[in-house]
Amino acid sequence: MSLKYAVLAALLEGEASGYELSKVFDVSLANFWASTPQQLYRELERLARDGLIEARVVRQERRPDKRMFTLTEAGRRDLRTFAATPPRRPTAIRDELLIKIQAMDGADPGATRALVEERQAWARGKLARYRRVRERLLAGRSEEEYLRDAERVGPYLTLMGGIGFEEENVRWCERVLTVLKQRAPLG
Repeated sequence: MSLKYAVLAALLEGEASGYELSKVFDVSLANFWASTPQQLYRELERLARDGLIEARVVRQERRPDKRMFTLTEAGRRDLRTFAATPPRRPTAIRDELLIKIQAMDGADPGATRALVEERQAWARGKLARYRRVRERLLAGRSEEEYLRDAERVGPYLTLMGGIGFEEENVRWCERVLTVLKQRAPLG
């Protein structure tokens, strides 16, 4: 999959500037698709050139003009086709920390512990951000009410995937730290 479809999916929420889309990537899409602002702006140019999105310039006083992007009908068709097509391959984990853990025997246990603690703190931070987004989406409604009545549920369901992923990261880190503590006399 390319950044293309992540951008098109983000524009289902409605018109947005490149800056607003970069914030969506930081908060809503970061749990499953990361992008730098530079990558995002290059992709927006490509999508506009391909006729999948339209851009309009909004003049601003005291600030540079900004471009607002919306999906075209061609973009919606392309996104519908993409959404109905099976993924090419299952997700594969590519995680440098897992390689470090694989190679940790004989290494400094304190350094390994510090790496795992750092990952755990990172996962807890992301989990807290995702839970704040969840509360904003629910806006006082129960999950059942939201899923029944909301115009779009895709963003909520992907957010729940991100929450589950980070909860599992926290659990895994706790388990690794417990094992390292139990093995401390051996190292």
